[in-house]
Amino acid sequence: MKKAFFIAQLCFSLFAVQLVLAADTVPTDVQLPGTQPAEVSNLESPDKCDNCHGGYNSAVEPAYNWRGSMMSHAGRDPIFWATLAVAEQDFDGVGDLCIRCHSTAGWLAGRSTPTDGSGLAAGDSDGVECDFCHKLTNPDDSEHLGQMTAPFIANDGSEGYYGSGMSSLWGGSDKLGPYDNADARHQFMRSMFHRDRDFCGTCHDVSNSVTGDLAHNRGQMLDPGTVSASGAPGSAVDGKVAFNNPPYAYGIVERTFSEYKSGQISETLVDNFEGSDLPRGGVLEAIYLAATKGGTQSANYQNPDMPRYYSCQTCHMRPVTGEGANKHGVLTRTDLPLHDMTGGNYWMPLAIEYLDGQGKLRLGGGMSAEQLQAMQDGALRAREQLELAATLEVTGNTVKVTNHTGHKLITGYPEGRRMWLNIQWFDAYGSLIREDGAYGPLEGVYANGVQVNSILDLSGQNTRIWEAHMGMTQEWANQLVSLGYPVDLPLGFDRDSGAVLETLGDLAGQQAGTTAETFHFALNNIVVADNRIPPYKMRYNIAKQRNALPVPADQYNGGSTGSVYDHFDTVDLAPPAGAASAEIKLMYQPTSWEYIQFVSRANNGSSAFLGEEGANMLDAWLNTGMAEPHVMATATWGDPAQPSCNLASPVLADAVDADKQVTLGWQALADETVTGYSIYYDQAGKAQWIADSDCVSGQCNYTDTGLTNDQTYCYKLTARAAECESGFSNILCATPRQPGQLQTAGVSGLETGTWVVTGKGKNATRTFVLSTEFVQGDEIVFRALITDDSGVPVKNASFELTISGPETVAIASGTSDTTGVASATWVTQAPNHKGQGGTLTGVYSATLSALNANSYSWDEVAVQVGFGVAGQ
Repeated sequence: MKKAFFIAQLCFSLFAVQLVLAADTVPTDVQLPGTQPAEVSNLESPDKCDNCHGGYNSAVEPAYNWRGSMMSHAGRDPIFWATLAVAEQDFDGVGDLCIRCHSTAGWLAGRSTPTDGSGLAAGDSDGVECDFCHKLTNPDDSEHLGQMTAPFIANDGSEGYYGSGMSSLWGGSDKLGPYDNADARHQFMRSMFHRDRDFCGTCHDVSNSVTGDLAHNRGQMLDPGTVSASGAPGSAVDGKVAFNNPPYAYGIVERTFSEYKSGQISETLVDNFEGSDLPRGGVLEAIYLAATKGGTQSANYQNPDMPRYYSCQTCHMRPVTGEGANKHGVLTRTDLPLHDMTGGNYWMPLAIEYLDGQGKLRLGGGMSAEQLQAMQDGALRAREQLELAATLEVTGNTVKVTNHTGHKLITGYPEGRRMWLNIQWFDAYGSLIREDGAYGPLEGVYANGVQVNSILDLSGQNTRIWEAHMGMTQEWANQLVSLGYPVDLPLGFDRDSGAVLETLGDLAGQQAGTTAETFHFALNNIVVADNRIPPYKMRYNIAKQRNALPVPADQYNGGSTGSVYDHFDTVDLAPPAGAASAEIKLMYQPTSWEYIQFVSRANNGSSAFLGEEGANMLDAWLNTGMAEPHVMATATWGDPAQPSCNLASPVLADAVDADKQVTLGWQALADETVTGYSIYYDQAGKAQWIADSDCVSGQCNYTDTGLTNDQTYCYKLTARAAECESGFSNILCATPRQPGQLQTAGVSGLETGTWVVTGKGKNATRTFVLSTEFVQGDEIVFRALITDDSGVPVKNASFELTISGPETVAIASGTSDTTGVASATWVTQAPNHKGQGGTLTGVYSATLSALNANSYSWDEVAVQVGFGVAGQ
């Protein structure tokens, strides 16, 4: 009976596709635990959130930065729609699995049926919305209890189910967030889960419950473990795989969260970066510097005080200084999470903007100028994020590629994403001898009259590509054919001619154990190959349990019980005869020709709602640079004849505030190749472009107008040449004020210590060592961090202290540096050789008695610090 029901259900699915119908009821094979549609009804539009959380400071405010993220455009994403079209053809109803993450409001409101997305409203295009994240509770029920009704419980009684959008949402009117002192204008409740390392796992492990329940291997990896599943289509949900196992156990699609959990980075405090062997020069160091304000404070969260780990939130929502809302009296926080959620997709904003202009966005068209600009700002951050993800190091005839992220390099949706080495070999005269990993026009390959670009030799001896290949097994293909799936279903297309390479029937007729690579999202049940570079100290045991291993598993010096994988790959170089130098580039492409070709050709046009989405995606790809690859990192081999970009970084000299504006000043570089400068807002190391200046000589200035008074804006700039941009300058901040309004400043930290010198000569290093205990004759150093009333460091300021105790002394500091730190020294006296005299011993206190800073008044807070002086 079960087999007959299986056949009937699958045949019905195929018949429904032929009738151009999408499921009006989500099949039990696709349903997942967690809050269900219509169970939470008080979700508000992001437009309402904008009233308070946007429109005042685009560099730090939540609204503008969220609108620049791909999370906010998940419902517009044309790759989503093109993939959904093929998935719905393959298994009627599976679209619900996609819509629940790409349109959270639409799904929760019950508009995911029909499952082709035709029931979604225009406002559902905003993807992962504010209220979705700010109503999330921990599905393990360890804190606030979200709305979950049996059997749709996203935990097994002890372990929460994190993945595939299986959310547990708070049913009340409260917004949930991490602070315990928020003075919100709406109902608010503190949530520890919002800083939990498992929070983002809600969506960023993706598992296919269809193959997880129905395929012979449950959609698992190399060594299938035991999972509880029904194996019968349409059977009750309480027997389905998704209701009896954590999502990492079955149906592999994406494993970003599991990659992170498998790595040691998930258990590493940001404060421990300096004493660790974590790789330097990438995003992990950038996060440390952002969270510790350049190493001047603890990286831990400040309100409430709690440890900060290297988490998804820490990396993708860096702490900035600013206010989270535009209402009077809102606290200025120095660890405000930047709501940019930046990943690596720099190209998708171009595709969305193009299709919007063509009137072809499937959902969310008619975008505003602010939305479009926010997307482009997000694209710039994505490029920066990629450039922090990896480094190259050449030693002899090898190049080492190091992963600086907390997950595999690369990660996320594996279809069409790839990273590779492009190596150009030159002779002594600078002439090109050979190019490995070349990217460019494919000979004789055209689409819509346009010649197509791709990696020219995908399997070349000297071509190194990192990517994941998903696919199907012969056993699963045989199941599908015997149960009614068409034997002529194309599994892949020749990238040159477009001819079908293999069909479902071809695979089903092969020997058992055979696999075939395919882009069939809904039907793939195996990872055929995965050579992406593991994260720092990824542990085999955990990665195996979570189906996140490399394939084959013995790569990167791992693959056995208890082993730990390398977080780097070493590639042997093959210099051609006569090579004197080489330029090595690590390239990344978010969407390849091969994937675009598949979603355009595999779409059979049978869906009235989705039939054109493959063609629209192809059109966008061809007209926006074909997802032009981005250079993540560079290195050189040998002695290059042509120097690489060596522009000096400019120095930002002034940031002068006025009413609703800030004027920047800098001296032009004495470099004739400089063609101008680019001005940016600083976002804890990230950048948001403001404007370009064509000043090339003398004193340069730029005035940033239309600002919000009493908001702090931080700036940096770069120099530009014809095909080159320098590194960033120093950072200066300013706070616009109404005329006559004087800003206050004070000391936010006062500490005592001494300078300790180690080493000799040129190897000598001077280190400040904190201490509160001294002896007669010591030079006691008092260090203070001087900040304005927004928490921004103030340079060229000084302070005065009154020291009281057995003696009374007044001392003054020098001026503060660009980080706001100033220091004063009290040189205590040692007793004479008879042990007489010297500074009186005992307990002392130092009290701030004055603060001097141009354009600032002292906030009159008399900060104190205690210390002791003992006899020798």
